[in-house]
Amino acid sequence: NSTELKDIEYVYSHYYNKVEYIRFSGSVGEYVGLTAYGIKQAERWNNDIVHLNSTRAEKERYCQPNIKIWYSNILTKS
Repeated sequence: NSTELKDIEYVYSHYYNKVEYIRFSGSVGEYVGLTAYGIKQAERWNNDIVHLNSTRAEKERYCQPNIKIWYSNILTKS
C-alpha cells in the first residue's frame, strides 16, 4: 500500500504455450530461467550488460510515473 518506488516489485515474464520459461525479477536484478530453454536465455541476457541494465531501469521508467495514477484509481474504487 505504498507509492514509493522502493516498495514496488518489477516482474517481467516470457511465456510460450502458456508456460513461463523466463522471468526478470526486480528484487533479484537479473533474469531467472524456469525451463531448460529459459536457463540458456537467462544466461545469455544476464551476460548482455546493455540489455540487463535497460531492463533494470524499466522500474524507474515505467512504474515510477504511473504508480500514483494506478493507486488513485484503485483507492477511489475501494
